[in-house]
Amino acid sequence: MAFDKWFNKQSTLLKVILLILPVVGWIMELLIRLSVMLRTKSLVHIIVFVCFLLIGWGWFLGVIDLIYMIVTGHLILAD
Repeated sequence: MAFDKWFNKQSTLLKVILLILPVVGWIMELLIRLSVMLRTKSLVHIIVFVCFLLIGWGWFLGVIDLIYMIVTGHLILAD
């Protein structure tokens, strides 16, 4: 599953649009984190995925990820 690689290749404007939409943004972040977790099988990525799954539906983590993505080009702990 290379969904995270596909997402990182997109333009910053498209990434912002995909992340800023309420339900679509949560689904996108969930798929990206799932893709990174399955690709790396790292304990850190597994913990981040589970944490995002449990508390990532809130707007706070989405805003932090959006700002971080604008600055760096990828989500927090999803590179």
